[in-house]
Amino acid sequence: MIPESATPGVETRPSQTDKAERFRALHEGAAPFVIANPFDAGSARVLAGLGCPALATSSSGFAGTMGRRDGNVTRQDALRHAQAVADAVDLPVSGDLENGFGHEPSVVAETVRLAAEHGLVGCSIEDSTGESGDPIYDFDSAVARISAAVAAARSTGFDFALTARSELFLHGSPDLDSVIARLKAYEGAGADVLMAPGLPDLDAVSAVCAAVSKPVNFMAGIPGRSFPLTDLAAAGVRRVSLAGSLYRAAMDGMIAAASEVLQDGTFSYVDSVIPTRELSAFMKP
Repeated sequence: MIPESATPGVETRPSQTDKAERFRALHEGAAPFVIANPFDAGSARVLAGLGCPALATSSSGFAGTMGRRDGNVTRQDALRHAQAVADAVDLPVSGDLENGFGHEPSVVAETVRLAAEHGLVGCSIEDSTGESGDPIYDFDSAVARISAAVAAARSTGFDFALTARSELFLHGSPDLDSVIARLKAYEGAGADVLMAPGLPDLDAVSAVCAAVSKPVNFMAGIPGRSFPLTDLAAAGVRRVSLAGSLYRAAMDGMIAAASEVLQDGTFSYVDSVIPTRELSAFMKP
C-alpha cells in the first residue's frame, strides 16, 4: 500500500516534524545516544550508514573544510552547510551555531528561525562572545540571549530543540559553580538541552547532571576529558557529541598518508584505506 503523500517511483523522506519528534525521543531513551558531527554531506552519509541516530554540525570541522579557523565563518556559510548536511540524510540534524552570529538577542532569535528554515531540528547557542579580550557574555546578557533563542524555537511550528552551552571551561573561567548557575538559568529560560564543554572530570559531569532536570549533552573530543559512554551514562549524561574530533581524525589520516608519499616515496597507505566501492556505497547514486 502506497501512503497517501507518496507517489509511485518517488522516494518518501521523513518530514522535519518527524525528524524533530525522533530527536526528542532520543533524549528520553533508556541510555545516552551519540550525536556524531560530520563536516560535509559525504561524511554525513557515512555516519548515517554506520547507524548514527542523529547528527550535529561542527563549527570547527566545517570551518576547516573552508580553510578557516573555528569562529571565522558567516551565518550564511553555516546555514548553507547545515542545509547540505540535513538534505544528505534522513536523520535529525542539529546545528552548532556558535553564539548565534551576533551579540543582540534579536540576532540570536533570527539565527534560530533561519536554522529551522534550513532543515535543522535543533541547534546550540553558546555564551562565548567570540572576542578574545572579553570571551564570555555577562550572566544577564547570556540568559537574555537564550530566552530569545527559546522564543524563536517555539515559533517554528514544530518541536525544535534548543541547546544552551556554557563555555566557561573553554575560555579561562573554569569555575564549576558558575557553570552550574548559568546552566540552571538557561534551563529556567526554557532551553531543552544543556551543555558545558570542557568539564575536567566525571565528578564535575555528575554535578552538572544532578543540578539540572533537562538532558545534558557531554562533548567528547578533548584528550584526557573524553570519558567512556558507560561512565557518562552513570553520571547522568543523556547525549554525547563528538565536536570536531571526527574532522581531526580524517585530517590526521590524510596527513599521515601524504607524509608517507612526500617523505618516503611509498604508498603503503592505499593497502589499508577503505576501497572506493565500499565508500561509494554510502553515497547517493
